[in-house]
Amino acid sequence: MNEGLSSAWAPREPLPESLEVDTKPQDMSAAKGGLVIFTANSHPSSRELGKRIAERLGVELGKVQVYQEANRETRVQIEESVRSKDVFIIQTVSKDVNTTIMELLIMVYACRTSCARNIIGVIPYFPYSKQCKMRKRGSIVSKLLASMMCKAGLTHLITMDLHQKEIQGFFNIPVDNLRASPFLLQYIQEEIPDYRNAVIVAKSPASAKRAQSFAERLRLGIAVIHGEAQDAESDLVDGRHSPPTVKNIGAIHPSLEIPLLIPKEKPPITVVGDVGGRIAIIVDDIIDDVDSFLAAAETLKERGAYKIFVMATHGILSSDAPQLIEESAIDEVVVTNTIPHEIQKLQCPKIKTVDISMILSEAIRRIHNGESMSYLFRNIGMDD
Repeated sequence: MNEGLSSAWAPREPLPESLEVDTKPQDMSAAKGGLVIFTANSHPSSRELGKRIAERLGVELGKVQVYQEANRETRVQIEESVRSKDVFIIQTVSKDVNTTIMELLIMVYACRTSCARNIIGVIPYFPYSKQCKMRKRGSIVSKLLASMMCKAGLTHLITMDLHQKEIQGFFNIPVDNLRASPFLLQYIQEEIPDYRNAVIVAKSPASAKRAQSFAERLRLGIAVIHGEAQDAESDLVDGRHSPPTVKNIGAIHPSLEIPLLIPKEKPPITVVGDVGGRIAIIVDDIIDDVDSFLAAAETLKERGAYKIFVMATHGILSSDAPQLIEESAIDEVVVTNTIPHEIQKLQCPKIKTVDISMILSEAIRRIHNGESMSYLFRNIGMDD
């Protein structure tokens, strides 16, 4: 194992849910067309995942130089032939996400102009995935990013746990949206003592489907947190909203009055489900701004949960998130190595890592050899 992720928890074999893959290093150089694996990220800690995948496949990482010039322009120099080969570009998202995207686009375009047969992007965490819906006068940035990748020359995309599965429709190339849940479920079964006394928690109704999927596979109960903490000194109480607003219909034709929707108002925070005397396992796809997780943990403690775990696929953990987790009621945060987080782990011993390089390397092997990908999606439903 590489030193950067030596503390990552590696799943046993076979995987749960019949997700069994061949973990022995294989000689891929003899396969038809040849295989080249590049890591597009110039940040050293972001190359660890690429090294693990290459080791599992029994190949060497391709020779390429990716660096920033003095004026912050990105320079990519491919140092070996990729003509008529299958090129897999592994890109993990570092803290400087925009530089990460440019490195990927420039490398994809460089491979395209060097006559690569296929260019497959391996992007475990798809950046800007939270900006996949129109809000007010904003834009759907993930759609823009998908168009840029396709225009640069990407022919296939491998990713993991997209924030919204509908993002796949933004691409006009094949997209394989792999799942990290088998690895997280296995971690729960093997690393959490007495997990049978646990309850799977959705910190909001929006994440209830994911919680339901975990609960059904582990044969556990489910709880959902709904509402928000009420502030006694809110604007509505102290009169800052008075006098009441009057609907303006001056610009509307007199014969047409458009009915106005009643504004939403969240009720006081409640927990639907019993967590008293139980282990609470909060599940989500991304953990970045941890305020909502901390509030959920406090609520669960008040309701009698004696241990609280957080399971998420992508551990972005921006800003002072590690320090806040260390001082919180959360006992452990478990994330995968889709995003490098060595610095965050040093700041907070509660953060644990699950290695998912196994499924990524198997996906690469199957695509390169022209095998079916359906084997990696067994027992995965439409709502998972």
